[in-house]
Amino acid sequence: MSRHLTSAARPVIDGLSSRALSEIACLERTRNYLRPGDVSAAVRLWKDYVHRPERELWHDYEWGNVHWYCCPDPLEARSLLDTVTHALTPRSARELRRIIGRLDAVWNRPSPPYDADGG
Repeated sequence: MSRHLTSAARPVIDGLSSRALSEIACLERTRNYLRPGDVSAAVRLWKDYVHRPERELWHDYEWGNVHWYCCPDPLEARSLLDTVTHALTPRSARELRRIIGRLDAVWNRPSPPYDADGG
């Protein structure tokens, strides 16, 4: 069996070097908590989540998202990304943390102040 990945099985994360992507693919093949594509799916899910409108994020925070039992949980995806950065070499981990950091900056951005007239 060939050890080369087909293009469909290669992780795709914009901003990562081919070395980092290769390490991620290796982790996804060798770790029992990962499947091929899990890391790129986690990055995509976290990216989509942090760019959601604030009112949707607040609703999830207050009442929880009842659909996460069947759909991926973005907070679990973010946690998985932390786990993966600890399993990567320092160089590749820095690359992935840089991407995650940009998304976290969106997540941690303060909300704009409300108008004094209530609008």
